[in-house]
Amino acid sequence: MAEENCWPSVREHGLLSTSALLDLFEINGEKRRSLESAHRPESVEIQHPKYGTAVIRDQKPMRESALKKCLSGMTPAEWYETLNGQVFFWLTPERVQKLLTARAYRGRSHTVFCVDTARLLARFAAKVRLSPINSGSTIYSPQPRGVDTFQAIQDYPFERRRKLRGYGNAVAELAVDYAVPDISDLILRVEHRRGNEILEIIYTATR
Repeated sequence: MAEENCWPSVREHGLLSTSALLDLFEINGEKRRSLESAHRPESVEIQHPKYGTAVIRDQKPMRESALKKCLSGMTPAEWYETLNGQVFFWLTPERVQKLLTARAYRGRSHTVFCVDTARLLARFAAKVRLSPINSGSTIYSPQPRGVDTFQAIQDYPFERRRKLRGYGNAVAELAVDYAVPDISDLILRVEHRRGNEILEIIYTATR
């Protein structure tokens, strides 16, 4: 789930983490620190003379007061940097739909990418980390998190989680370090959605 009308940029540059986007747009210093190492209550538009305009999405579901209580082994700044250094994927349609219909987002249009998970893992398995929680949210009884939240595929306790939560909730998030530069090769479909409504299918893979 990404910003509306971002498909042309994603097709050209790949699916970028916040850190990768800041690198591409050559943003440094205090402005970068405020975007990469601190909470973003609202989305922020950035500009570059060559690459035009991009939007760094907000972190509305994060509450820093709650984060401090459930975070261990890291500072809040380190946690934000961890999140901003990764590209995140939901693993079930239900989780995508829950975010699309959340109060903060249901009144706006968003771009939704449907990705071939098998092909993504075939190319990026070494860069993939799995999380058992929604790492970007601290509302509704925030779960503990810290240095061990994101684990490599071979280290993730999938069977234990499956027995406790079922297949659909055994893994909450899949994250890829820094960027997926060739994401256009892995995408099955790109849609514009608002809440429960598909407004437009803007790309469908032919393979």
